[in-house]
Amino acid sequence: MRRILLISLMALCCQFVVAQNLVVPLYEKDIPNSKNAPANYVEKIDSDGLISQVTVPTLTAYFAKKEIANGTAVIVSPGGGYFVQSPKKCIEIAKAFNQIGVTAFILKYRLPHDSIMLDKSIGPMQDGQAAIQLVRKRAKEWNINPKRLGMVGLSAGGHLVATEGTRLNRIVIENKEKINLRPDFMILLYPVIIYDPAIPRTRENLIGKQPTAELLDFYAAEKHVTKQTPPTFLVHAADDEVDPNKKHFIIL
Repeated sequence: MRRILLISLMALCCQFVVAQNLVVPLYEKDIPNSKNAPANYVEKIDSDGLISQVTVPTLTAYFAKKEIANGTAVIVSPGGGYFVQSPKKCIEIAKAFNQIGVTAFILKYRLPHDSIMLDKSIGPMQDGQAAIQLVRKRAKEWNINPKRLGMVGLSAGGHLVATEGTRLNRIVIENKEKINLRPDFMILLYPVIIYDPAIPRTRENLIGKQPTAELLDFYAAEKHVTKQTPPTFLVHAADDEVDPNKKHFIIL
């Protein structure tokens, strides 16, 4: 009897873990704007937990407990200069949101690279839009209010989120169901300014070393704030060693 109870308890625990950390592919079928990856282009995770060479974008769900869940959800976009992703801080943020009844999804987006994308400049943006689309599409299943879905972005992830919230007129994924792709609010944590000369690597990874004036303008989120831009909470650290130019804030 004890053995049966123990096995049952273990099974329940396994179900709980899976439910709390559900990993969902962003795309059911073909990944848009993609090319066959070279044999040596395989997703890697280093000893510090940094993820690189992402080819299959996903959402990892952290569900708030039912007794405190309030229907609000956030999609958390990690930083890493558009060449790696650092999900460690995102996990901490997701769990903190869970404690106040908010469900969180950590976005693992494709990192822009010519070897896996037809147009690397829109790859992350596509995955951000697909994440919003997927959560709203499954909102009822996940007990989420589709009108209370925000995005949180750290560093380069903050640039990605700011792009999603300011370039609402540019849809770069298939959206036959015409699902609303606008985040209801944004939280930008030390977001990157794409044209900042102090941190060129992030810009170069997304739009190349010699981008056109049109591309530079498109990804300068602070130039495209309108009445439709979601309400935004902005945080920047005074001791940020990555971006010393503190005057370069995104004001939304």
